[in-house]
Amino acid sequence: MSRTGLSTAFAIALAAASSTTFAQTATPVTPVGSDAPVATAGAITPSAPGTANAPARQAAAPPTVTEGVKPPADYVIGIDDALEVVYWREKDMSAAVTVRPDGNISLPLLNDIQAAGLTPEELRQQVATAATKFVEDPTVSVVVKAINSRKVYVMGQVGKAGPYPLMNTTSVLQMLATAGGLNEYAKAEKITIVRKENGKETPHRFNYKNVSVGKSLEQNIELKPGDTIIVP
Repeated sequence: MSRTGLSTAFAIALAAASSTTFAQTATPVTPVGSDAPVATAGAITPSAPGTANAPARQAAAPPTVTEGVKPPADYVIGIDDALEVVYWREKDMSAAVTVRPDGNISLPLLNDIQAAGLTPEELRQQVATAATKFVEDPTVSVVVKAINSRKVYVMGQVGKAGPYPLMNTTSVLQMLATAGGLNEYAKAEKITIVRKENGKETPHRFNYKNVSVGKSLEQNIELKPGDTIIVP
């Protein structure tokens, strides 16, 4: 081949190599009028307007009512009981209270409210009615946090004398067992339960020896708050 032919062939090969390199490195160009997005390495897709760093929206929270104790079926509020009165959307009026010796509790804005002798539902209604002076259609809950008013007192010759909470149905025999049983020199046949009835203290006899062997079971009465068991 002549020198002129070699030079022409070399030039064609060089041009072809350059075209291939350019095709591999050039950035693709989107045709005019195309809706296809341009794909660029490392590109970040922008967020929709107003959504960047926007906090998640949450529904309005329901009223927070803390857990309490489950009162007995016949429970009425008494002195020293711990309660929590909770208003929905009116936190400044909510309060944790203890029933005072006069039977009242003190609440923000409402001041003194009679509580002793009422059920939790009766107190809730009373508080809600009083709160209508300050809040339209108030939503109120009354939670019993601790029952300190229901006590039975055990005195005399038992393992451990003192006050005992009365949370469930409890008989004299059961309470004596809770108090550690009778001491060695206790007069088991002369136990007395003192109960206040109609404003008057009434004694109820209890013969431990008979009841423990299945006799005179009517003496094994169900205790009530305020009862005192005396073991001589």
